[in-house]
Amino acid sequence: MKLSATCFATLALASACGLAHAQADFYRRAIAPNVTEGGTVGAAVLVGPRYSGSDETRVRMLPRIDYLWQNGWFAGPLNGIGYNASRQADKAYGVRVTADFGRKAHRSEALRGLGDIDPRPEWGAFFNISPMRGLTLSSSLRHGSGKDRDGLLVDLGAGWSVPLTPSLRLGANLATTWANAAYMQSYYGIDAAQSLRSGYAIFKPDSGLRDVRLGTSLVYRVSPTWVLTGSLTHATLLGDARRSPIVQDENSLSTVLAVGYSF
Repeated sequence: MKLSATCFATLALASACGLAHAQADFYRRAIAPNVTEGGTVGAAVLVGPRYSGSDETRVRMLPRIDYLWQNGWFAGPLNGIGYNASRQADKAYGVRVTADFGRKAHRSEALRGLGDIDPRPEWGAFFNISPMRGLTLSSSLRHGSGKDRDGLLVDLGAGWSVPLTPSLRLGANLATTWANAAYMQSYYGIDAAQSLRSGYAIFKPDSGLRDVRLGTSLVYRVSPTWVLTGSLTHATLLGDARRSPIVQDENSLSTVLAVGYSF
């Protein structure tokens, strides 16, 4: 079943933003519940830092497919697997399972001796509301990431979009993430064993705001079923994440170019 032009443009915009910070931080609903169902398949090229805090660049090509069923269930790498219990177009709330993809030590010389952080499932919930046309306020909670599966993340954000022409849409988003001490220790801390292997000083970060992210996106609808997207996201590390010995640059830019097909 084909998506409407507006819904598909929103889906493409959400996909670009989600890929730009490479994690399913927010649930992004593109199709109103009990109206229709459908999905998208496509690919994206992502250019961003090798790890959070790196000053080196990494280029990836990511295939993706996402689907939303009329009864509220959804699945895909963008939103994870879950259920949206809302039947209102201006609200979304429910539960889901997402993925924390971890971090490989071989990704950078700066991570030598720190060991890998294995991929983990994250169990969580979300609540979004759209108080006015084009504006969405989003929140989510995710638990289970990090070396001991006890990382906790709380995401808060606001997204805005407006059509420039019938085929072109401009979007912007602002988001921040709070992380508990367990998550911060996994990704930014240095314990005694890691200190011996790597040469870094021992560092034990506290819980707090991890970062703030500002992004912008353009969506070009080539046809009712094909769309091109581009996005740019600037992230700044905050608090103890910024002070970590592995952080080479507290600021980072991520760019996404993507193509998608609706079905």
